[in-house]
Amino acid sequence: MSLVASFQNPVADAQYSFRRILKALSEPGVCIQLPAMQGFGALGSASACVLLTLIDQDTPLWLSASLNDEILRKNLRFHTGAVLTDNPAAVSFALADPALDSATLLAFPCGDEMSPELATSVIVQLAGLTGGTSLRLSGPGIESSRTISPQLPDAVRDYLTRRPHRFPLGLDFMFTCGEEMIAIPRTTRVEVC
Repeated sequence: MSLVASFQNPVADAQYSFRRILKALSEPGVCIQLPAMQGFGALGSASACVLLTLIDQDTPLWLSASLNDEILRKNLRFHTGAVLTDNPAAVSFALADPALDSATLLAFPCGDEMSPELATSVIVQLAGLTGGTSLRLSGPGIESSRTISPQLPDAVRDYLTRRPHRFPLGLDFMFTCGEEMIAIPRTTRVEVC
């Protein structure tokens, strides 16, 4: 149970990762590549990059049980100072696996009318960013529409297509696999093709 190295070039890689994550969030469904690095425990490279870039001591983080091991907790505390919590109703970020269920999704904060930006950003580590149900995305950052097919958990796909919270409330999603990531922010409309 040892610490894993962070970014190879901490400042440059964190800045590059931040710019790539912003690109993914501003262009929903566009697949971006993040710097290659060793993950922490069951955590893959892209998921580790997102956490190292966006998490700090002021961003409470919830972890899915299958990813929540001592190696991940130790490395997150060391590299980010993350505040880990088991309470999904009190988090800014969530790191989930494909077993994520609807009840947990609905427990995450979705922002409020005055501060929709207080919604949870959900990072879901997937088996693949292709090969799943085809989804048509439209909205800000997409000229007309964009089609993607990540291997989403049923609960996440249902959440995205039904959007249980009225705009501008809702969760922002980042889907990772290997060194790649796609994002679907709460402003994006999602339909099954």
